Amino acid sequence: MKALHIITGLGVGGAEQQLRLLLRHLPINCDVVTLTNPGPVAEGLTADGVRVLHLGMSGNRDLSALPRLARLIRYGGYDLVHTHLYRACVYGRIAARMAGVRAVVATEHSLGGTQLEGRALTSGMRSLYLASERLGRATVAVSPTVADLLRGWGVPEPRIEVVPNGIDVARFRFDPARRERTRRRLGLPKDAYVVGGIGRLTAGKRFGVLIDALARLPCDYVLLLVGGGPEESVLRRAAQRAGVTGRVLFTGEQPYEPDGTRDRLDLPSLTSAMDVLASPSVEESFGLAVVEGLAAGLPVLYRSCPAVEDLPPRLAAGAHRVRGGADAFARALAETRARTGHGPSRPTERRASAAARHYCITRTAARLMDVYAAAVSSP
Repeated sequence: MKALHIITGLGVGGAEQQLRLLLRHLPINCDVVTLTNPGPVAEGLTADGVRVLHLGMSGNRDLSALPRLARLIRYGGYDLVHTHLYRACVYGRIAARMAGVRAVVATEHSLGGTQLEGRALTSGMRSLYLASERLGRATVAVSPTVADLLRGWGVPEPRIEVVPNGIDVARFRFDPARRERTRRRLGLPKDAYVVGGIGRLTAGKRFGVLIDALARLPCDYVLLLVGGGPEESVLRRAAQRAGVTGRVLFTGEQPYEPDGTRDRLDLPSLTSAMDVLASPSVEESFGLAVVEGLAAGLPVLYRSCPAVEDLPPRLAAGAHRVRGGADAFARALAETRARTGHGPSRPTERRASAAARHYCITRTAARLMDVYAAAVSSP
């Protein structure tokens, strides 16, 4: 089987890094087309030996991209097309049909009740999505929560497949030596209690809640925000107003693994440097950052995380739901510190939780291959 993956962009983001990780575990020949922004993940895919093509789409209404994409699909001799993210799903499904490929699978990575990929969900976006969805064989939801939303939109039940995101659990294994190196590199005091936040710096992630919580906590609490996005300047101003500027560190976007650039860290190193992970977002389609924190053996405080909420409670040890804003998170952080213990002594061992192991990438790839086989064999 030969497959083409079409994605809106390949900057450092959850869906983009999920695609790179997935391609390492799919036992088929795959190429990738990015509609816009090749970015760091494109470089990583190329280093992995994946053929990456940039379509050069100029905007959401660049209809000239359709025939170009259709030609690329036709001449590539692909058996299946797999689309990722809203724009790629809409254009990719149509182009695949134009090219005569009927085995089309789409993954819905970032759908919430009121948001789609961090933007307010409009009736026009929903209508266009549903119109193009009919051209595919299957729509993959990354959690049962997303599957319920798709059913509520009117996507037929037989076309919805739940295939959760996956992580490379071994990559996030806690390493005390890596922790020490990373904390020194970040300039963190040895006795700092590091609260981590991972994700795009957008309003929907509500990282401002963590900044306000920090202002309510002792001065040895430090907030480490891993990610980039349009709200960075807003968050910096919020830290200044709260009087905690020196206690909030912004790392920018960081890759899933070392990319050979001396001045860049990677996500597992940063989770090793943390003492707790906090996710105050009220609307998540999966909650990948929470699972990554659990894989690193961190206690995790979250507001919304279908990846945890969809599991039996016995598998979700280490993750605690926090309802409320800054006051609630400040209390939960203090309680977590008191419960887990922290001081000048350094942690020597942390183990991945059962929840993280449940979302191992090899299991995700195997489930997706079943979806592919059904899509290709359908009449």
